[in-house]
Amino acid sequence: MNAPTILGTHAPVLGRAADFPILSRPVQGRRLVYLDNGATTQKPIQVIEAERQFYEQSNANIHRGVHWLSQHATDLYEQGRERVRSLLNAARHEEIVFTRGTTEAINLVAFSWGLSALKQGDEIILTGMEHHSNIVPWQLLCERTGAVLRVVPVTDSGELDMDSYRALLGSRTRLVGVTHISNALGTINPVAEMIRLAHEVGAKVLVDGAQAVAHEVVDVQALDCDFYAFSGHKLYGPTGIGALYARYDILKDMQPWQGGGDMIHTVSFERSTYADVPQRFEAGTPNIAGVVGLDAAIRYVQEIGLDVIAAYEQSLLSIATAQLEQLPGIRLIGTAAHKAGILSFVVDGIHPHDLGTILDMEGVAIRAGHHCAMPLMTRFGIPGTARASFALYNTQEDIDALIAGLRKAQKLFGTGPQDD
Repeated sequence: MNAPTILGTHAPVLGRAADFPILSRPVQGRRLVYLDNGATTQKPIQVIEAERQFYEQSNANIHRGVHWLSQHATDLYEQGRERVRSLLNAARHEEIVFTRGTTEAINLVAFSWGLSALKQGDEIILTGMEHHSNIVPWQLLCERTGAVLRVVPVTDSGELDMDSYRALLGSRTRLVGVTHISNALGTINPVAEMIRLAHEVGAKVLVDGAQAVAHEVVDVQALDCDFYAFSGHKLYGPTGIGALYARYDILKDMQPWQGGGDMIHTVSFERSTYADVPQRFEAGTPNIAGVVGLDAAIRYVQEIGLDVIAAYEQSLLSIATAQLEQLPGIRLIGTAAHKAGILSFVVDGIHPHDLGTILDMEGVAIRAGHHCAMPLMTRFGIPGTARASFALYNTQEDIDALIAGLRKAQKLFGTGPQDD
């Protein structure tokens, strides 16, 4: 299904629902309109086939085996590492550590780097729009080290208060943790400027890129960040796989945070020595098939072009925002000047969970709740929002279905325009 021409010159390139088998199945007796991409994206046939072919033709454990199949599986795994390096434009493949996803990557940094780098009275700066995955690990670290959290406020439009950020930075700042794109608001944060300012006071910066890598070009060298984390399942890849980028000069001095097989050099009961990076941080048998699937997912988006995807999704966001703003009784939460394809909103008189249920009966899948960003919901004085998030396979027809479902919900609750 191709997108209507109203989406401009990118329309013939995207709207690629045919590549995604799940989008052809009906839901509630209706065409599936999948607008929950901020939670996880659907998978193209290229990714599904890559994992299937791995298990049919290439399955073996990696790194340890001398037989051909093990060496072949190792090559596929390390090919995936190189693919992630190219996606992020990291300087070297050793800077890429495979994890289960963004959450594990942030925990790795907190408990491998953080435990040795932070002490009583040191400060960690987070922002008021962080996902719980970029809050809780730092709270746990503060409990162990005596470090303290500082929080950058969020403005009414859903942007970071950069004057407050500058004021928070100081000689005690050791780390800044910031989401590249807010999963709850869609705000694209000025991470390059934040990194530059943090480095001026000697602080390291971790960027949560879970919502960014599928929607825009990310260049860690240009950003000059110290750590960058993302999840494969939000990038059209499998669940249970993700990656951490860390600058080599930092990573090589970090101690392991999990012990086991494949992360060691030598082991005796008296003492163990550890493998070089990145293998030092990949204890046990990894998600080899997941890496193969992630490799295929990255190839998929790179062949389309992340700049093309970004432009297409901006067209969807613009159209959906304009149509949503025309509906009475609906308030957008997050109206930043620079946004990705995420629309969060509340509807007068309808709880987000009720709204999500009604839309589901129309075949429209959205997310409803606090989006693992409870402090942000508290800041806006709401229990949660309804969130529609776009991907490269969405079309204007999907937006029309969303708007029609919202009108129906308002009619059922008696909160919107009623028929004569």
